[in-house]
Amino acid sequence: MSETPDGLMEAALEVAGRAGELAHKFYGRRIPVDAKADGSPVTEADRAAETVAREYVERHFPLDGILGEEHGTVRPEAPRRWLIDPIDGTRSFVRGVPLWGSLVAVVEGDRVLAGAAVFPALGERLAAAPGRGCWWNGARCSVSTVPDLAQATVLATDERFPDRAARRERWLRLAQAAAMNRSWGDCYGYLLVATGRAEVMVDPVLSPWDAAPLVPIIEEAGGVFTDWDGRPGFAGGSAIATNAALAGEARRFLIDEPKESRP
Repeated sequence: MSETPDGLMEAALEVAGRAGELAHKFYGRRIPVDAKADGSPVTEADRAAETVAREYVERHFPLDGILGEEHGTVRPEAPRRWLIDPIDGTRSFVRGVPLWGSLVAVVEGDRVLAGAAVFPALGERLAAAPGRGCWWNGARCSVSTVPDLAQATVLATDERFPDRAARRERWLRLAQAAAMNRSWGDCYGYLLVATGRAEVMVDPVLSPWDAAPLVPIIEEAGGVFTDWDGRPGFAGGSAIATNAALAGEARRFLIDEPKESRP
């Protein structure tokens, strides 16, 4: 496998595609749902899809580390790692709602080398790498140019923002100022921002395997991806993704105050 930026982007898309294809075989069927320690759901489909993804990485990139949502870490000391979320949006998946996807990122330290998101139930695929653009079903895509929040669509995974009351209040102010707000959440919301069908997508809590694939997807589509403290990258544990035109305005509604200024 090529280890150029284009090669890694293609490999990430291949891994996400394999995970998504396997998961899709379970989609629409009644399968047992277990609860993880944090209360989030997990199924046989999640575990099997991640296993398929890991097998591909082990075969083609045997020196790389792997961090997956369901099966943990191998070779954590490796300079380059693959981050895998086999089914992002399991709650949607188990209810037969098609707004779920398979996410894969290739990272080196804090830098994302490539990211991919595949939406098997929708027939949509995204892949991106720094300097190589964002590709939607094989064609270049970009965020919208909407400059006015009063004309914008803003999205969140869960408008309740459990255990994040301050962030919920900020979100509500943003939602009220926008033309439309919806809870089209998980990775689907970022797909809509990257392809110009929505302007803002937010998550108050996000794991590295959720966030890392989305960083190049949003940025290479011309958007801005930060956490709720305004920091770029995937390690902040939260996300605000916007088009470029609304990046500043949206973050003025949402961004957390510096810790030193809090009472």
